[in-house]
Amino acid sequence: MSQEILDQRAAAVVEANKYLTLGTVDADGLPWVTPVYFTPDGNDTFYWASSPDALHSRNLAHQSVVSIAIFDSSVPIGGASAVYFRAEAGLVPDDELDDCATLYASRYPELRAYSADELLSDLRLYRARATAHWVLVRGSDPDCGTGIDGRRAVWT
Repeated sequence: MSQEILDQRAAAVVEANKYLTLGTVDADGLPWVTPVYFTPDGNDTFYWASSPDALHSRNLAHQSVVSIAIFDSSVPIGGASAVYFRAEAGLVPDDELDDCATLYASRYPELRAYSADELLSDLRLYRARATAHWVLVRGSDPDCGTGIDGRRAVWT
């Protein structure tokens, strides 16, 4: 299977899903995962709004390296498509907030648009920038399946 096809598969997963699972760790190294609604900016930058008091947000204040999985959990067993990321994440800087808030609200009409002022109080806008990316290759994949699910690097 060509790299281009793997890249296209990964991009389709990002585009088709509204939630990502964000993996963070606390100061003691204990993991925490949480689903967050996201808006992508291309295939390697993701935005979400969260309370700075949420556990994942507090973890980000301590450790900026995160793991991300994007997938559709409603598909039948054996029909999964997924992408995985390692990323650097944190608060969107105040001087970028207007533009990033507009981008964040642009993906779906049902998403409430937050002003930059609102994203400086109870909610904050966060961004993850991927440093590594993989796509799930099902073991039964007709082009590159091996009988066991695995992952292949994309956007290299």
